[in-house]
Amino acid sequence: VQLVESGGGLVQVGGSLRLSCAASGSIDSINAMGWYRQAPGKQRELVAVIISGVNTNYADSVKGRFTISRDNAKNTVYLQMNSLKPEDTAVYYCTAEIKVDYAWRDYWGQGTQVTVSS
Repeated sequence: VQLVESGGGLVQVGGSLRLSCAASGSIDSINAMGWYRQAPGKQRELVAVIISGVNTNYADSVKGRFTISRDNAKNTVYLQMNSLKPEDTAVYYCTAEIKVDYAWRDYWGQGTQVTVSS
């Protein structure tokens, strides 16, 4: 199983980016999908999570600015990021709870850099 992220880059303050993460491989089922981020010198933190395409949860710092969504047919999760701030600069990691051969485990992407310049 692989998670491949795309969509990161350099953007100015107030701008927008859309991250994508596609899961591939011998997947039986996917439960939660989400995004974490890690800024230099800081711990990795939860940004947003979506469960079964209905229930969502966001970090307080991104509520009202970021939107998580998923396309179950494509095993893909998205993160629409609007009104970006310099403090959103970080490496963003996709994660998913995936069932493979009747066993559930968490998988992670390689990370994509998001840089917000002021």
